[in-house]
Amino acid sequence: MFRTATATVTATAAAVLALVGAAPAPATGTVAAAADPVTVQLTVTGPAGTVFSDEVTTTGHTVTPLTGGAHLCDGTNLGANPEPGATPTAALDDAAQQNGFSWDGVWYASFDDYLVTQIDGITQTADEFWLISVNGTATPVGGCQFLVSDGDEVAFTWTEID
Repeated sequence: MFRTATATVTATAAAVLALVGAAPAPATGTVAAAADPVTVQLTVTGPAGTVFSDEVTTTGHTVTPLTGGAHLCDGTNLGANPEPGATPTAALDDAAQQNGFSWDGVWYASFDDYLVTQIDGITQTADEFWLISVNGTATPVGGCQFLVSDGDEVAFTWTEID
């Protein structure tokens, strides 16, 4: 049973990454360079409600999930943007480190990005996953490829797979 569930979750994760990684597109608005921090409103909503909601100041940087290994997460991943900047996953990483919750993700070298699989102990299943959106729209690429701007609303939302 565990192997079947794990295989299903892995297959689902790969399918989600394939969908979001299919068409790289830069964020709208003015994007700050990696050296310039931006402040975003980060909201993490799990199955039982809000896990975290506050402003986070972040830059693109190397992020370190629980088990996914440390990797650069600055918007230049997979050539998505020519210049580095702040990203949704970097904002999540900063918020987790500063506020005492954890996150984890699977690193996919072929996408040069993570699939976030766990936040604050809430782990994806075969039927639910963590959806990343910016300003109310799901990101068309992974959370290390999408650049965010000062004032953006970044959300990681527990989402049922249809």
